[in-house]
Amino acid sequence: QVQVVESGGGSVQPGGSLRLSCIVSGSIFSWYPVAWYRQPPGKQREFVASIAGSGSTEYADSVKDRFTISRVNLEKTVYLQMNRLNPEDTGVYYCNHNNQYWGQGTQVTVSA
Repeated sequence: QVQVVESGGGSVQPGGSLRLSCIVSGSIFSWYPVAWYRQPPGKQREFVASIAGSGSTEYADSVKDRFTISRVNLEKTVYLQMNRLNPEDTGVYYCNHNNQYWGQGTQVTVSA
């Protein structure tokens, strides 16, 4: 059974940084893509970044040059390094594995 667990959320001031982690168990992790999505308060869930099994990455325009997604296959973990955070980055961040499995989410709050 595949399980996806996010961690690393918290509260930070504008301009600050956070690193989110997504650990996947029960899957041949290295074969499959992993993506981060977020749901801002009162809005729909939106794509943030993804990384393929090959390591190729994609980003939403709103986070390019500020966020970096990476994976460590031996650890079955994907990281999302978030720099220069702003209030518009506030939301619940979800990890998705292989376009099927979702975690419970981790809250990120950016405010002064």
